[in-house]
Amino acid sequence: MTIKDSILKALENFSKPVSYQEITKYILDNKLYAFEGQTPHATVSALLGDFIRKNDTRVARVKQNGAYFYYLTKNDLLAVEEANVLLQDENGSKKGTKACFSERDLHVLFVSYLKSRGIYAKTILHEESKNSKDDTQKWAHPDIIGVKFAKFKSATSSKLLKTLERKDSCEIISYEIKKEINSDYELKKYYFQAVSNSTWANLGYLVAFEINDNLKEEMERLNKSFGIGVIKLHANPFESQILFQSSYKNLDYQTIDKLCHINEKYRQFIEQIEKILSADDKYVNSSLLELEKECDMYYEKDEDILNYCTSKNIPIE
Repeated sequence: MTIKDSILKALENFSKPVSYQEITKYILDNKLYAFEGQTPHATVSALLGDFIRKNDTRVARVKQNGAYFYYLTKNDLLAVEEANVLLQDENGSKKGTKACFSERDLHVLFVSYLKSRGIYAKTILHEESKNSKDDTQKWAHPDIIGVKFAKFKSATSSKLLKTLERKDSCEIISYEIKKEINSDYELKKYYFQAVSNSTWANLGYLVAFEINDNLKEEMERLNKSFGIGVIKLHANPFESQILFQSSYKNLDYQTIDKLCHINEKYRQFIEQIEKILSADDKYVNSSLLELEKECDMYYEKDEDILNYCTSKNIPIE
């Protein structure tokens, strides 16, 4: 029996849509397939995604609160009815309306994407800021800040830029991350949160794991009017897409000063950027290493990303 056959066999034994974890457990418990690797859950999740991408008519899925549940299309009517009550308890109130992963679980994926683009990035926690319980401070700073340094093939060009236009030696970027943007209301709420949180930065982005395609036109309008870019994050972060580019603006030093005052980790990150920009050439590499220590962890290998997504219940396409 192939692994795809074992998945189909497992689905035969469920009368409702089920998660990839339930399918994997059934395969393992009934010894339908002997997995060679150490990540059977990730393998099953990837192959279920393969069924969907290739429009295999045997398998379909429904989505509930950010997670996918799979079923055989020949059980379509039963499955749809089950999906409608999947998260309902006996009184009709929803169970587990919290999604199966948290917004902050996405940070390591997004930082991995940024690192692949040469951007150093760090999470800034709102609860660590002064006056964090004050509602007026909720939109003070973004979820993640990043910096990208200009690189030239010629060392002479780098020195010239650093001497004449030091401020152009890097771009400082603000990122606001959301799990999903499903409605026009959510789009405007999150977009203007990103606007508020990025006033200080050269570039600002709203990032989301799930985005309703019907909102693209409104996103484009907001992007043209306010300049905040939009990024679609994928479970494989290296497949993430910039849907709309951010408009460049000069740094707002007064707001940077305010943020340095209210959040120590933000201040440390800005301080490291300043050290790199002012360092002699022979100290630049050591200063970059210091900055990297300030940054979030990230993944470079697909296997590590699959393991992480599986452990956090992040849907894998």
